[in-house]
Amino acid sequence: MTVPVVLVHGLRTSRTMWRVQVEALQAYGCPVVAVDLPGHGTRRGEAFTLDGAVQTVADAVDGLGGRALVVGLSLGGYTAIAHAARHPGQVAGLVAAACSTRPLVALVGAWALLARGIARLPDAGEGLNQGLVSRVLPVEAARDAAAGGFALEVMDDVLREMRAATPVADLARVEAPVWLVNGRFDHFRGEERRFLRACREGRLVVIPGATHLVSLTAPVPFTRAVLDAVDVVAARGSGSAAAPL
Repeated sequence: MTVPVVLVHGLRTSRTMWRVQVEALQAYGCPVVAVDLPGHGTRRGEAFTLDGAVQTVADAVDGLGGRALVVGLSLGGYTAIAHAARHPGQVAGLVAAACSTRPLVALVGAWALLARGIARLPDAGEGLNQGLVSRVLPVEAARDAAAGGFALEVMDDVLREMRAATPVADLARVEAPVWLVNGRFDHFRGEERRFLRACREGRLVVIPGATHLVSLTAPVPFTRAVLDAVDVVAARGSGSAAAPL
């Protein structure tokens, strides 16, 4: 039995960041769609809203038959959690990566101040963003991340919307199995144990040596974690004994 998979990208990047995972999932026999969230990739210029992002995921799942494993990273992870809480019937499993910290008002406010300062630079932060990408990502991963363009202008919308996100409460409502996947050196894994406790059926995967953009900095172990989730969900869907969580 194949399991459809929806991939949801992180802040400022686009669906192109998932090239390695798309190819691996296709080779594994899984129907797969990587989406562009509002304000990103092919949808730059649109306003980002969390409601719109969740609807994007819901539409993608519908396009794959109405039920899927949803995989999200960073902003995409928060979106995937919100989607799972709002559309439980669509979610066969959830992989929430690089999003194990609550978007508290003080934290989001600090990010917003920094983002506004960067936006005032002559190039609106394009050079700073490219330098950071080149420094933290391998060459091929940096190319994949950049292929759909970087939505630098979306920061204000995203940070405003994230103030209303409630990932811990949302996880408590998710009935499907959940995998929290974080890089060992991810600054967004500070509350991963709180997030894990909130899950009805959760598993924590920490990938050694990886940083925040774990799917790009450690594509092989990250993809393996996603394929493990596919196997568990597929076994349950076929009525076979599932791997223990």
